[in-house]
Amino acid sequence: MAETIVLTRYADVLEAYRNKDFQQSLYDAGEVVMADVLVTLHGDAHRARRRLENRLFRRDIHLQYERALFPAVIEDTVRPFVAEGRADLVHLGHHLMMNLAALTAGVDRPLGTPDETSRLYRYLMKFIEGATLGHSTRPKAEVEAEVRSAIADFDTEFLDPSIARRRALITRLAAGEITEDELPRDILTVLLRNQDNLALPPDVVTREIAFFLLAGAHTSATAFGRCLHAIWEWIADHPDDEGLVTSDRLFVQRCVHETIRLNPSSPTGMRRALVDARLRSGTEIHVGDTVVFDLISANRDPDVFGPDAADFNPHRQLPEGVGPYGLSFGSGMHACIGQELAAGLVPDLERDGGFDDHLFGLATVAVQKLFDHGARPDPARPPVMDANTRRPYWASYGVVFTS
Repeated sequence: MAETIVLTRYADVLEAYRNKDFQQSLYDAGEVVMADVLVTLHGDAHRARRRLENRLFRRDIHLQYERALFPAVIEDTVRPFVAEGRADLVHLGHHLMMNLAALTAGVDRPLGTPDETSRLYRYLMKFIEGATLGHSTRPKAEVEAEVRSAIADFDTEFLDPSIARRRALITRLAAGEITEDELPRDILTVLLRNQDNLALPPDVVTREIAFFLLAGAHTSATAFGRCLHAIWEWIADHPDDEGLVTSDRLFVQRCVHETIRLNPSSPTGMRRALVDARLRSGTEIHVGDTVVFDLISANRDPDVFGPDAADFNPHRQLPEGVGPYGLSFGSGMHACIGQELAAGLVPDLERDGGFDDHLFGLATVAVQKLFDHGARPDPARPPVMDANTRRPYWASYGVVFTS
């Protein structure tokens, strides 16, 4: 009889992540959005899709996004909130990361109006509900119906026009009227140029774009808000570090990494064993067993992260080969494809030759932008947790801007 095996130690989780015979099963309940998208595929289908989409997640493209494209989007998104002097951090974070994720996913924003942003935001939030359906406190059938309706409306309003524009550009490229550099650098363009090779039906293309939109926006927005909260608490206890949030982007990046380690976007990973396996620790796993990765525990393993592993410490020293964000981005064949885009590279300025080519990650750039505007918690509007999910998300978090 199949059992559920829970892994809590860093070494066990890392080994299991790298086992190619353990199949992704975390999103089984969220198939309304997640069926046949990159993160749920396995074997040859996963390798083919990943190999194709990896073309977009190259370091030179990441740097172009971070240095040339993201700053203007971040400033345009934040400006109205700063002008008003206050914001809901949850709302702002999702709007900001959604606008950035739309660039990489390939969802056009032809109007660029606040109303258009709000409509796309409503779709995004509904996609998130679908993907995390297994953690919802609402009736499953009710949520699924709402998500299917949202996907259909998103298709009509945003995705169909985005597809039409890219198909026209691809046709012009084939005719020699434009160059390769004039094509959008996004997931949708990559999929459309290879749709026949991968035998991708339209509904899978829709879900793949919805997945990249929600994954890029939701996970980054969650890290964005949690990092700001963690830094405010750290500065309260370590006032000598206050100046670093505006003068030292590496410090901010370390804060982002430490936040992601302590608060992975998904607190668990989940795999289904396709073969019998025995971990080096002696744990026996049999065909059909569900293997749950307790990332909260693994990322706070004192054998790896030290006796204060459960504490936020941006000055933490780590063992060689251990990522500062723990296993929050996974490992092995399903390691997050957008890891470097979101969190940047682990800094080694001596090796990399300075800051010129260092990738800080969009979360770092966005967090520092809020500190540049003097963001502080609003004492009149304390944070409120979201009661519609068992995951630890805020429903609202008031902030004010002082500059």
